[in-house]
Amino acid sequence: MLGDYRITGRRASEIAAEVERGVSDGRLAPGTSLPALRDLAAELGVNPNTVAAAYRLLRDRGVIETAGRKGSRIRPRPAHTPRDQIRLPVPPHARDLSDGNPDPALLPDLTAALAAAAEAARRSPVRYGDPAADPGLLALAGADFAADGLPSGPIAVASGSLDTIERILVTRLRPGDAVAVEDPGWGSLLDLLPALGLRTVPVRLDDAGPVPGSLAEALAGGVRAVVVTSRAQNPTGAALTAERAAELRAVLAGHPEVLLIEDDHGHGIVDLPYHPLAGAGSTHWAVVRSAAKAYGPDLRLSVAVGDADTVGRVLGRQRLGTGWVSHLLQHTVAELWRADAAPAGRVAAAYRARREALIGALAERGIAAHGASGLNVWVPVPVPDEAVALAALVQRGWVAAPGARYRLQSPPGLRITVARLDPADARRLAADLAAVLGGVDGIAGPGAEAAVSRLI
Repeated sequence: MLGDYRITGRRASEIAAEVERGVSDGRLAPGTSLPALRDLAAELGVNPNTVAAAYRLLRDRGVIETAGRKGSRIRPRPAHTPRDQIRLPVPPHARDLSDGNPDPALLPDLTAALAAAAEAARRSPVRYGDPAADPGLLALAGADFAADGLPSGPIAVASGSLDTIERILVTRLRPGDAVAVEDPGWGSLLDLLPALGLRTVPVRLDDAGPVPGSLAEALAGGVRAVVVTSRAQNPTGAALTAERAAELRAVLAGHPEVLLIEDDHGHGIVDLPYHPLAGAGSTHWAVVRSAAKAYGPDLRLSVAVGDADTVGRVLGRQRLGTGWVSHLLQHTVAELWRADAAPAGRVAAAYRARREALIGALAERGIAAHGASGLNVWVPVPVPDEAVALAALVQRGWVAAPGARYRLQSPPGLRITVARLDPADARRLAADLAAVLGGVDGIAGPGAEAAVSRLI
């Protein structure tokens, strides 16, 4: 169980701190089982309630997880080691296709929008007590949400999709609640949930979005919230179709008390129609859209519409913390939006051409891949060869993102960011992937495989 590591302490905080020290210095490896409550209490000479409180602290901090009758164990990736921080080194000869970034050439020039925001600030500086949101941004966001058929509701402005989702979860859920998430899914969300003391329940995914039967199982199991990516799903590129959205609305209609969060972070880089799930009868819901992919990751801004109680709680909590998102930033995004500085049709067409070039080249070699929208292509790999394939690709000059960052129970795969991959490179990459996955003169040796395995 713990090997030679001994947990010490008399108070819950001391016991929890001792476990965290073991995790931080590597003496307690991911997946290590912790002693049963009564066993550790007897060993330490304390009340079992003290150990229970320590374990509760560790769960709330995302250090451990509870696996039912199997007891508690160190999380596969503690929250203080985020998945997106676990990166493969990129050798000088290699192309980095792992970072998930948009193509800088498709991002708009910010000069005019920043100048307009600066001039607005000069004319009317924002002061304490002023409205938290820029009226122009709210008007644009409101019109956009309405055009997509979403129910009317108040709008919140926050610092990106994950910031918004965190605020919603914190105000509506409590530690120990279960949240249904896509599998494979967004690594940052998979890290955030246990960091908040929430439990993840995986929902299977295909190119059209979450599988209705799998979502129904999660709902029947008592999840308190569902997070769905509408388009440009990370890592698979899945996008809700009209038919799938209708099926999911029917499933959700039987659970109106469950919080529904729709993450439409691909807004602005896709030209597929948006099919909302909100309006299926959910009492508490929110739809979140981010400026990061269309205008640049450093524009940390998102807008979210939702029911009055949920958005009201988010805004109330925001007032007690950051207060508001900088109006310079809000005004800049509004100017870019108003001017259509990054036309979604042009941007989406460029990314589609790059996805289809790789998916088509792989199909010619008998390799299935997924990427209905967005920046990424997901390539399943044979069990258990994810680390082998990654290491072999590095030897051939390509660095992909390990699927382990995004998976809970789904099979192995590789995420390839195609944002800057031209068609000629796509054919060469497909040939190398075919050689690697087919075991042809490119499989890395045990040393390289072990090095990659340590990183994922």
